[in-house]
Amino acid sequence: MSELKPLGHHAQGKALYVSLGIACIFVAVEVAGGILSNSLALMSDAIHLAMDAGALLLSFIILKIAHLPRTPTLSYGFYRAEVLGALASALSLWGICAVLLYKAIKRFFLPEIVNGPILFIIATIGLLANLVMLRILHPTQKESINIRAAYVHILGDLLGSVGVVIGGILIWITHWNPIDPLITIAFTGTIVYGTWKIISQAVRILMESTPEGVNPSLIETQLLNLEGVVEVHDLHVWVVSPGRTALSVHLVSNQANRVLKEAHALIEKNFHIQHMTIQIEDANHFESKYCYDCVRK
Repeated sequence: MSELKPLGHHAQGKALYVSLGIACIFVAVEVAGGILSNSLALMSDAIHLAMDAGALLLSFIILKIAHLPRTPTLSYGFYRAEVLGALASALSLWGICAVLLYKAIKRFFLPEIVNGPILFIIATIGLLANLVMLRILHPTQKESINIRAAYVHILGDLLGSVGVVIGGILIWITHWNPIDPLITIAFTGTIVYGTWKIISQAVRILMESTPEGVNPSLIETQLLNLEGVVEVHDLHVWVVSPGRTALSVHLVSNQANRVLKEAHALIEKNFHIQHMTIQIEDANHFESKYCYDCVRK
């Protein structure tokens, strides 16, 4: 992957800041509505919207940290703060889902009367707020896993608001109160499903796994095919943060200058990796005992 950033972090910060303001206003509206209507689904939506606000605030802080200059002890800088923020945001959603699921199941055994009309009105207002926030964040969410985690927060809340609106209408018409916890259960399932990909991606990055779409075996084969390359070992490809892929490799060759130049060009052209460290070892004097990883193998 190349290091392309169509929108700068200032534009991303502005989108997060505006969305945070909207979320805070509508948290208060939905909490008041949930109390008035006695709706668990609406209170769940309000709690999730509060989590959205927390996720947006965390994303805003992480965005600022991620762009701090690197230090002698943090040679890659603070880019991975983005990944840690996304992981914390997604896991917090799983925590709140567990609480909501418990309360929803409890309501099946201890049902409560829900005010359908108030539930419908407040949920509709929350739905509009989510649509506005999604519209603001959409241009930036593909550029940062951190912002994408906040975006998924709000997308999950949007789906929940749709469910609550439908539930409000059905309760208003049928007066069948178990609809309220049923919507909550469906809502939590949607959130867990939506955040799984973010958690998976964050863990893969933190474990320094090979990025998706990159085949290390193919890289090794193509490097071996370069004229003058005798051996390829210690090949590592990992993601520092989304959009920043790094590579390191040892090449055994007796034509160091030409092989180094061709290897750089090959990796950048065929695999779109720009940050790479290639060590050339003289084929005439190479001994594996001087390579720690080779000895361990």
